[in-house]
Amino acid sequence: MPKQKIADALKSRRILVSDGAWGTFFQKKGLKPGECPDAWCLERPADVLDVAKSYVDAGADMIETNSFGANRYKLIHFGLEGKVSEINQAAARLSRQAAGDDRWVIASMGSTGKMIMTGEVTADDLTAAFAEQAVALEKGGADAVCIETFSDIEEADAAIRAVKENTKLEIICTFTFERNPKGEYRTMMGVSPEDAVKAHVAAGAHISGCNCGNGIRGMIDVIRSMRTVDKTTPLLVHANAGLPKNVNGVDIFPETPDEMASQVRAIIDAGANIIGGCCGTTPEHIRAIRKVVDGLRA
Repeated sequence: MPKQKIADALKSRRILVSDGAWGTFFQKKGLKPGECPDAWCLERPADVLDVAKSYVDAGADMIETNSFGANRYKLIHFGLEGKVSEINQAAARLSRQAAGDDRWVIASMGSTGKMIMTGEVTADDLTAAFAEQAVALEKGGADAVCIETFSDIEEADAAIRAVKENTKLEIICTFTFERNPKGEYRTMMGVSPEDAVKAHVAAGAHISGCNCGNGIRGMIDVIRSMRTVDKTTPLLVHANAGLPKNVNGVDIFPETPDEMASQVRAIIDAGANIIGGCCGTTPEHIRAIRKVVDGLRA
């Protein structure tokens, strides 16, 4: 494992490159609608390892894990709630194998789909579920967790607290923002980028940021907004390959690797410290981002 923390590596003004999409990659490998992608860690580990390796080969400094939906509330839909620990340990172990000793494994933790405000769960319920997942990811060899695609501060707080109190993992937390009719970026729950970063840091996250919901151009405004209230916390961006277009019933993400890479300088200028991809991005997108970042060092 890398000896240095991610946040410490960024203190030297280094820009890090993260990986790209996993779900769309699995679809190309045969993942069927309604199938549990997290279960592939046990059922098709060679395919999961291949995805991780492809991003290592593309030049990513950090690799996620195939564990986005591997919490008890999501896995119960597939009858796999009893395999939370097994799936998450396998997910981290496979990414660790691909990452080797000189890249970070940032384990993916997605939202549960449950809401505290409706009374269907309590904050303690969510904390327990996230703790179960985080402990297993640490055992599997993760260096950090990437709490991602969240929209609710209360749920994010529960996830951050679970990781902080039960592991030694570094904590990244990202929300998903979309532009509303007023032209403002907000999460589904109405959270602004400014409020998100303040909440993440107050709860104990080491790195904040945004993922999904936008192509990299839209992320520039989100990052710039975060920087108006926080000048120092490292910010991660996992942008989609543009906004999806439905072609013959299939969502296509239109942004090419070169188009995405053309915005890297702008998003760094806005305040991003880590740049990677979300839906629709491929190893080719990450390779193009890597080329631009390396050019900035020259």
